[in-house]
Amino acid sequence: MNHTPPSTRNRLLGFRDFRLLLSGAVAAQLGSQVTLVALPLVAVVELDATPFQVGLLTAAETAAFLLVGLPAGAWLDRMRKLPVLIRADAVRCLAVGSIPPAAALGGLTMAQLYAVALVTGVATVFFDVAHQSYLPALLPRDRLVEGNGAVETVRSAAQIAGPGLGGALVQLLGAPLAIVADAVGYLTSAVVLSRIRAEEEAPPAPEPGRSLRTEVAEGVRFVLRHPLLRVIAAATAVSNLFAAVLMAVQTVFWVRVLELSPAAIGVLLSVSAVGGLAGALCAGRLARRVGQARLIWLAPVVTGPFAVLWPLAGGGAGVVLFALGSGTVLFGAVAYNVAQVSFRQSVCPPGLLGRMNATMRFLVWGTLPLGALLGGAVADAAGPRAALWLCAAGFLTVPVPLLRSPLRRLRELPAGADADGDAPAGEPADAAAAAAAAAAAAAAAADDLTDPARPAR
Repeated sequence: MNHTPPSTRNRLLGFRDFRLLLSGAVAAQLGSQVTLVALPLVAVVELDATPFQVGLLTAAETAAFLLVGLPAGAWLDRMRKLPVLIRADAVRCLAVGSIPPAAALGGLTMAQLYAVALVTGVATVFFDVAHQSYLPALLPRDRLVEGNGAVETVRSAAQIAGPGLGGALVQLLGAPLAIVADAVGYLTSAVVLSRIRAEEEAPPAPEPGRSLRTEVAEGVRFVLRHPLLRVIAAATAVSNLFAAVLMAVQTVFWVRVLELSPAAIGVLLSVSAVGGLAGALCAGRLARRVGQARLIWLAPVVTGPFAVLWPLAGGGAGVVLFALGSGTVLFGAVAYNVAQVSFRQSVCPPGLLGRMNATMRFLVWGTLPLGALLGGAVADAAGPRAALWLCAAGFLTVPVPLLRSPLRRLRELPAGADADGDAPAGEPADAAAAAAAAAAAAAAAADDLTDPARPAR
């Protein structure tokens, strides 16, 4: 555990290594937000990509969660997390850094963009799963909601500053050269993370005769047998499916329908991201006021309908509708994420964190490439505005699995591990006892429902 002087123990940023983790996130997120503007503009403006090609590019960025999402968790449970974070940043730096010189030499192609998207996607799978599994090693469990809120605050702040910076860089330097900022961000993140000195517990040695498939199955079973985790997975998977539709078509919509400049696109994204920052800042307070369980379903119920503003947006002042819809939906998404990720981290035994997070990521991020391909296909056939109407309709369905689950009857979430009370192999007996307590609370809540929670992610 990260040691800090008693006088600073009550302050989250008094944890030195957590502060470094946040600093690395600032650098990486700022760079990646520049690429959020620049990469699709490279495809649309520089390479004249079709809507389906842009959708395919978005799918390539997220396909890794389907390809390596599940085994990544099992591998990470066998290794220390910090070196994985540093190496993933280095790989992403090299991959995105290959775009500017290729463009300068006149050799940039869509094939290279697809390859860069796929490589950075694989590195991001390992980074994200390791990051969520490493955070509990830097903070006490009673500070996890606050810690995740701080991470989301950093992410949201980068989403405000980064796109505006990206739009300005694209306007001044061109889209390919602006991507240099992303490579620098990943490099800076790797350097900052290398300064973390917290002693990370060595992962347990694999038991003789236990295969990778067996360990992966434990993570899948833990999630699918838990009556709360599986409905959280279902709702998040639906949300990500239609978020990918949005990601695949929004740049085409902005450039070819609304005729926005790169700088205007950057400003639009920055203004929209204010909602995410507000969600991060308010998440802890909202969880205390309405209850962590209630916040998980209340956030998408209240904010999801604002997605209908996306297809209603028009040129000129009509762009404000797009920003308002994005900001409100993002507010709900961030508040939801802080609540549900904190629950996942607290309910799972430490030895299973990597596999649990990888399973959740596989299930919820695995819908992203499917949504991107769907968005690109619909935009190609019926236009980007039609794809945005599909996206808006999809967001209205996100709360359905949550409202048909035990969460509807709970104010606070139970603590513990396994819904069935079975500790994973190798876990101590006290973890099994905690799991049984959580199972009793979750099962009692589930029995109050007329319809059982559906298997989800």
